Order: sequence, then structure tokens, then C-alpha cells
Amino acid sequence: MTTVAGRPAVGSIAARLERLPHSRWHVKVRFLIGAVTFFEAFDQLLAASALPVLVKEWHLTTGQATLAVTAGSVGMLLGALAAGWMGDVIGRVRTVAIGVAVTALAGLAVALSTGIELFALFRFAQGLGIGGVVPVAATYINEIARSDKRGRFVLLYEMIFPAGLAVATLVAVWVVPNLGWRAMFLIGALPVLIAAVLPRHVAESPRWLLARGRTEEAERVIAAIEAEVARSTRAPLPEPDTAKPEAGDERDTRGRLRELFTGRYLRRTTVVSALWFVAYYVNHGISVWLPSLYTKNFGLDLSSALVYTLLSNVTGLLGTLIVALVIDRVGRRPALVTALGGSALALLTPALTGAASGGRVALFASCTTFFVYAINCGLYLYTPELYPTRNRARGAAFGGLWNRLGVILGPVVVGAILGSGGSLTLVFAQFAVVAAVGTVIACFAVETKGRTLEELNS
Repeated sequence: MTTVAGRPAVGSIAARLERLPHSRWHVKVRFLIGAVTFFEAFDQLLAASALPVLVKEWHLTTGQATLAVTAGSVGMLLGALAAGWMGDVIGRVRTVAIGVAVTALAGLAVALSTGIELFALFRFAQGLGIGGVVPVAATYINEIARSDKRGRFVLLYEMIFPAGLAVATLVAVWVVPNLGWRAMFLIGALPVLIAAVLPRHVAESPRWLLARGRTEEAERVIAAIEAEVARSTRAPLPEPDTAKPEAGDERDTRGRLRELFTGRYLRRTTVVSALWFVAYYVNHGISVWLPSLYTKNFGLDLSSALVYTLLSNVTGLLGTLIVALVIDRVGRRPALVTALGGSALALLTPALTGAASGGRVALFASCTTFFVYAINCGLYLYTPELYPTRNRARGAAFGGLWNRLGVILGPVVVGAILGSGGSLTLVFAQFAVVAAVGTVIACFAVETKGRTLEELNS
């Protein structure tokens, strides 16, 4: 039996994690994993920020411009699948570190690209890293959070992602016109330094270690965490709640992809996959094309276009903050239904009244991102809650697959509509329909508020 601050620490790994008060250990881990997530978000939007310049510099057609912004998304799709398997087999922290290294090194290669073909190839490689890091990092943060405050804990961490998107756009406002688009990708390669130190400063998930049958290692890790928390809080830790049920999934160390499509998990996987697709189809379909639409359709200069894009990212950050503060009270399903319904209304308005100016498009795009960013971050909380530890990273990554399909198809459909002479009104109308369908689907989501990961999956 392990001891903490001179007294025995009893109960399951889950119960011992559940009783930990918020401490400097939580802040440290969330900061390090958050730094990774920040730069992954930063790197995700680099192609959109560079696109207006690339179109002129390399004389890109609409099809080539679409390739530039979707190559990374295809990589993210495959990266999410690979990382889901890796996260459940080799560990959450190691998988995140590998993904960060791939993202950063590929970013350096993108900066040296001499044409659209090499740019797309290296963006694809960069996407492999981005697609793998984000869902596995979210899985890890879910596994160290307490059930009663998990929504707020995870979503305040997830705010780092829209913050990274906003900062990428803010930095691009000055860097792209003054230093060129290549400098943005060089900045995005900085997290290679984080990849080197992450495994030494962030302990592996004790829940994952136990699920893999590495009981002694899980005991050592949880004991070290308890000791660090006790030192930082300078108070005895509360007793674990031994009345909580043991994790049913801790007795099986082998995760299987097919389990996501059987029994109670079939409904969960179907609903959450559809929600991932809808949210990112709408989000990326709008955000990727916005800078180019502002410059090409409304004649705005590049700096003004990026400022308008920044406005959308800032409102998205605000929406994420609000949902983080209320989701543990209102629940996951009501939050998702409300946010999707709000997105549908925000998109329907310009579809019915027209999108006659850059300012009007910026207004409704910002209203949309206020809701849709809340959905996106909420799904990074919600998806890992739905699956047992042995399959949690796979489940989160499978959601990421549908996320990436939405990311790919959203910009492609917009490009097809605009390339065939369609109007922005039609673009907003089809997004509104997709968001409305997502609102209905969200009504069938399983509620997870206030329940431990083990209770949800035992």
C-alpha cells in the first residue's frame, strides 16, 4: 500500500484521482499539454492565413487553392486514426510528444516549399501530427480531471485551442505582410522544443497504465502525483470515495476498434461522429475561406481581411469561455443542442437577408463562431467521456476522423459553389441546413454530467 503525507492512500486509481484537490500539479500539467495544443491550433490555420498571398505568388487556380487548404486536413484525418491506436497502445503522453515533433519538423519543410505541390505534401505531413495530438491530448486531460468539475476543467484547457487560432490570425496580420508567409510556418515549428521535454515533466495517465495491466507502475505514478499535490496544498488529502464502483474496463487490457460499434457504444459513436462532422464542416468551411473571400469578393486589403478573421476567432474564444463556465451545471446535451441551434440561426440570417458586404459577412461569421467553437471544444470534453479507458483514445480519434471529413468537405463544397458561380447566400444556406440537422442529432446524445469515467463505462 502506498502512503501520502504519512498516511495510507487507499481505493482504486480512479477514486484516488477523483479526490485530488486542484493544485499546482494540475496547473503544471495543463500548462504543458496546453502549450502543445496551442501550437497545434496555431499550425492548423497557417494555410488559411497564407492562402491570399499564395494565390497571387504562385498564381493558384481555385482547385489549387482548395488543395493548399485541404492537404493538411487529409493528413489530420489519417493522423487521428493512427494516434488513436498509438494512444491506447503506447500511452497518451508518448503519442502526444511524437505528434508534436512531426508537426514542427513538417512545418519547417513547408516554410522551404517552392511550389504548391511541395507545399501540399508537407502540409499533409504536418496534418498527420496535428490530427494525432489534439484528440489524444484531450483524452489525457479528461483522465486526470474530477468528475464533478470535469467540464470546466477540460473546457478551460480547451480554450487554448481557439486562443491558438486567434493568435495565429493576430500574428499573421503583421507577419504575413511584413515578413512573408514562410515566417509563419517557422514560428509554428517552435513546439519541437516541447516534444523533447514533455515525457520527462508530465506523468503518464494512471488510468491508462491500470487499463494496460501495468498495476505497479500505475501505483507508483498515482503515489507520486498524490505526494506532489499534498506538498503543494500543504494539507492532508481527503479519503478516496470507496463507495464508487471499480472500473469495469480496468480488468481488460486490450482495446478493440470494433467495440465502438457494439452494444451501448454504437449509439454513442453514431451520435458523436455526426456531431463532429457537422461542427467542423461548418467551422472549417467558413474559416478557411474567409480571408480570401474578404480580399477577392469584397476588395479588402490583406490586413483588413485578417482583422475581420481575427474578430471571428475572438468571438469563438468567448463562446468557449461561456460554455466552460456553465456546462457542469446545464449538462452536455443541453449545451450542444443550444450551441448547434444558435449556429443554425446565425447562418440562416445572411442566407435569407443576403451577404452584401465584408462587414456583414464578418458579423454573421463571428456570431457563428461564437456558437460553433463552443461545440468544437465541448466535443473534446464529451467524446472521451463516452468510452472505456482501453478504447478512449480510439474513440476520441474516431470522432477526429469525422472531424477531419468535415474539415475537408467544408472548404471543398465552398470552393465548388464559388468556383461554379454560386453566391455567398447559397454558401450560408447550406451551412445553416447542416447545423440544423446537427441540432436534431444532438437531442439523442447521452448525458454524462457529474459521472466518473468508470461509472459511464463500467
